[in-house]
Amino acid sequence: MNIIKDASYNKNDFEVLERHYEYQGFVQVEKVSLRHRLFQQENYIQPIQRELIARKAAAGVLIYNDQQQKFALIEQFRIGAINDSTSPWQLEIIAGVLDGDESPEACIRREALEESGCEIQALQHLFSFYPSAGACSELFHLYVAEAELPKEGGVFGMMNEGENIQLHLINYADLSVLLTNGRLKNAPVIMALQWLQQHIHTVNVAREQT
Repeated sequence: MNIIKDASYNKNDFEVLERHYEYQGFVQVEKVSLRHRLFQQENYIQPIQRELIARKAAAGVLIYNDQQQKFALIEQFRIGAINDSTSPWQLEIIAGVLDGDESPEACIRREALEESGCEIQALQHLFSFYPSAGACSELFHLYVAEAELPKEGGVFGMMNEGENIQLHLINYADLSVLLTNGRLKNAPVIMALQWLQQHIHTVNVAREQT
């Protein structure tokens, strides 16, 4: 089996001909003219134009607790889901945008306090990925962390930033249903909960063997 370890080409194999901002607001939209190499050729594609949604890097964390047998998700209104057939209020992991030169870990600890009141110590990195590389520059850093969860959920967020966030504490026993009932519609939460499902299985097997 051939495992693809490296990209076929690198950043030296494309050329930006022109780029400028079309719009700068909550997000920025750039107009980019470029050309890049064709696969298995030395030639370049004819110049193409693309719109690039420029967003800062972001980080998110799934907080769970094996002793409490629970994990935390948040719910909030999302403009990207405004046309969703069910609801624009989405279930997500705790997450936020990196502030300046802030590290993903520092961002997560800050957001966890703001959105759940949880203090996080150890973090485990799962993946860093582009959620929508076809149009958006955002790089998302996904983590998990075991921490003490509050006894019940509540409403959190920075009201001066337009945040209105509800914290949900969900039992491990409800995880399988949540992964299959269609309620989850964003990549970080699905990836994190698939990891948690495997983690729970591994913990249960280890317990049975002792």
